Amino acid sequence: MKLDDKIENHFRLDINQKKALNQLGLQSLKDLLYHFPARYSDMSEVRNINTLTEGENVTILGKISGLKTKKGVKTNVPMGQAILSDITGFINIVWFHQPYIAKMLKNDSVVRVTGKVSNSKTYGLTLTNPEINKENILPIDIHDSLFNNKGIEIKYGFPVYRESRGITSKWFYHSIQKILKNECVNTIQDYIPNNILNTYKLPALHTALFWIHMPQKKEHAEIARKRFAFEEVFFIQLARQQERKKYEENFSYKLKIPQKDIDDFISRFPFTPTKAQSETINTILGDFIKDKPMSRLVEGDVGSGKTFVAATVAYAVIKNRPVGQNFGNLQVAYMAPTEVLATQLFENFISYFEHTGISIALMTGSGCRKFPSKSAGWENGSQIKTWTPIARNQLIKWVKNGEIPIVIGTHALISKTVEFEDLGLVIIDEQHRFGTNQRMKLAKKEGHVPHYLSMTATPIPRTLALTIYGDLDLSIIDQMPQGRKKVITEIVGENKREESYEKIKKELEYGRQLYVICPKIGEELGQSVTGSLTETIESSRSKNLSRDLLRADGNTLSELRNVTDEAKRLKKDIFQNYNIEIMHSKMTKDKKEKVMRDFANKKIDILVSTSVIEVGVNVPNATVIIIEGAERFGLAQLHQLRGRVIRSNYQSYCYLFADAKSDKTIDRLKALTKATNGFELAELDLSLRGAGLLSGDKQWGITDLGMEAIKNIKMVEAARTEAIRIITEDQELKSYPYLSTTLIEKNLKLHFE
Repeated sequence: MKLDDKIENHFRLDINQKKALNQLGLQSLKDLLYHFPARYSDMSEVRNINTLTEGENVTILGKISGLKTKKGVKTNVPMGQAILSDITGFINIVWFHQPYIAKMLKNDSVVRVTGKVSNSKTYGLTLTNPEINKENILPIDIHDSLFNNKGIEIKYGFPVYRESRGITSKWFYHSIQKILKNECVNTIQDYIPNNILNTYKLPALHTALFWIHMPQKKEHAEIARKRFAFEEVFFIQLARQQERKKYEENFSYKLKIPQKDIDDFISRFPFTPTKAQSETINTILGDFIKDKPMSRLVEGDVGSGKTFVAATVAYAVIKNRPVGQNFGNLQVAYMAPTEVLATQLFENFISYFEHTGISIALMTGSGCRKFPSKSAGWENGSQIKTWTPIARNQLIKWVKNGEIPIVIGTHALISKTVEFEDLGLVIIDEQHRFGTNQRMKLAKKEGHVPHYLSMTATPIPRTLALTIYGDLDLSIIDQMPQGRKKVITEIVGENKREESYEKIKKELEYGRQLYVICPKIGEELGQSVTGSLTETIESSRSKNLSRDLLRADGNTLSELRNVTDEAKRLKKDIFQNYNIEIMHSKMTKDKKEKVMRDFANKKIDILVSTSVIEVGVNVPNATVIIIEGAERFGLAQLHQLRGRVIRSNYQSYCYLFADAKSDKTIDRLKALTKATNGFELAELDLSLRGAGLLSGDKQWGITDLGMEAIKNIKMVEAARTEAIRIITEDQELKSYPYLSTTLIEKNLKLHFE
């Protein structure tokens, strides 16, 4: 047996098991060994039977009796049955398709059983297909074991593994035990340097693998999980720091900061910058005068003024001449995720720069524009400053020879045909991870890279940002401009719907517009988009996780409101006199762009959409938002959606239509009604909902174990410190061969790359 061997070479697998393992990404014995328990059936948490309620995952210690096998009356399914009793009562056990278990056990023996409690019409309170272990305890000792465990040695807990349809936690347990008992485990090399293990009191790899799968004490399981959590963040940091070092090896422009010109530029804005905006601008300007290219992420709530910051630092860049020239300007490329947002940025920059005489261009898949237009008309003796459409080839020519200093666009900017003459700064809006290779595509010149500024309105907990964006410095704009009114947020139960609709009608009568957000697209599309940072992320998420989220508060997918049906209902029953349109991720890009243009131009009064509208949409006249199934979304995402209606100085309203049945969910929603800061909410979401629900391994490329580490700022900072130290000393990891090999094996290409 070798750890690189395929699982199927050592274990008999049916077709469903093969599919399940493939879905979980488990191919080799080593993969299996790194499939860690999701939890343990902790003996300190053994429950009395008389305290059980339906839906709980529980561990019970008791005496088993009434063992028998049979077949279902209607289904003919073979099954085993038993009764489990302790000093407080009894519960039924049923093993569907596993009658052999009833034959393997003896009546009146003591067992430890772990499973989910259901309430069956046929069997009453029941454990269905639970995990079961024999215990070396006499029946007379059960009483003591439940209350003080005097004189009884029971190992810490039975590992419970993440399952997939076709494969069980029990299969994982027995298979992993077989690997751990084989000699191949003794040959495994530890890739974490000893000095790091000693500094943070982490166990060696061999020990950690045994402790995480076979803990004899609670402390063993905890310290093993700590090691692997630290390890995951550490490897992400190594990859990120390597990226950063590679980027910093290139030449970038060391800029001169024309402070007087910048002060004059800022003074023309009809507001005073917030302290957070000023500090962020000064930090970026400080980066510009260093000998290495800037790599910085700016986080700021919706409406906090990130575009103003971007315009100011862009102005500072284009006031610099290309190297060796006393004419021309350095160039700025500003990339946005959608044509709608790119067009909005283009129009904003025109208003910011029209007094400077600087040319600005827009480049998207559907066309190109240039400001100012030489052929513009005249009004009251002055030339009207406006943009004009131009041919793509002409724009590419002007960009290449440096005639246009500012180019705003979508991904069209990184096409092979687009080349910049002297690109000094790249600004990326809501692209999240825009990797080194993509930045190099924009640079085009060997040995030369632009300064890099990434901007996002997605509230990300500080620990997560330090991990995912480990190669970037972080700035946070945590203040809102003066005069911006706080959005009034209400939690609306089913009995208050009509009252809320009447309030909304008054806003529509004032000429305002309304968003209605639904968790689903439509029954015929079978699409759920709950609980994610973006709809795209959620669509790739684990279906089991989504279903668990939905069941947690009592609803099922089919009960949630969907975009298509809700739009029809609102038009028919509530808002008959208003234009209603829908938008969701299954629509074509052109169709979505058209809908957003029509909404921005007030051709649409009410937009019924999924959470696809949460990023990069600016319609100041839209002052009301309804979020259906609000309990299904994370706090950070609810805050982002709410941010759609705080783009003006009008009073705005957010109605959270929720069917929350648990106190925890209600408290979570109440936090949103009181808070205004998205970053605080993101941190709260992380603590309340748990790392797994915040992320999901499909979203960030981080496992739930890694997300546990991200709750711990000290662990993240420690992993980051060690990674920076090692990469600074040895960028190629030549002195750390096992570390280098493992880093390559992990292939840490996170999402948003």
